[in-house]
Amino acid sequence: MIISDVHKGIKKNKRRLRIGRGIGSGRGKTSGRGHKGQGQLAGWSAHPVFEGARMPLVRRVPKRGFHNAYNVDVHAINVSELDALYNAGDKVDLESLRKHGLCKGVFDELKVLGNGELTKKLTVSAHRFSKSAEEKIKAAGGEVVVVPGRKPVSERRAEAEAKAGKPAKAKKPPKSE
Repeated sequence: MIISDVHKGIKKNKRRLRIGRGIGSGRGKTSGRGHKGQGQLAGWSAHPVFEGARMPLVRRVPKRGFHNAYNVDVHAINVSELDALYNAGDKVDLESLRKHGLCKGVFDELKVLGNGELTKKLTVSAHRFSKSAEEKIKAAGGEVVVVPGRKPVSERRAEAEAKAGKPAKAKKPPKSE
């Protein structure tokens, strides 16, 4: 390789393509849109999955299963991981776990599991604890703090209506015959 060839063809500021400026430019007359058809008109753009007359791939492929909108995504951490990363007397919460790189990504709740041993006194805050994890944290002299999790949809809706000043919907009495 020759060092002068490294930057050949690389331009710092590339000029924009000027279309519709005569046939000599290579993008004149129809401006790269071709002859006739819906694509020639201004303001037209195809839907991302549009495939002309053919049945689109998204409709050809069979669908399986379903997506549960009420699914709670739980991230699990073991007591042994806490023992390895934290010093005695430290507070373990979601922010500190993210700093240490134990909690990555998006999830709804954090659960502490009891795999391994805990030798240090820690104050652990999480949404859920397994029985063994709770016992091991308390046995080491630590504290277990349960953080409230995501509320069910009905409770969130009721809170939103209360903030807006709307009265709660009363249930209809059953019809008597």
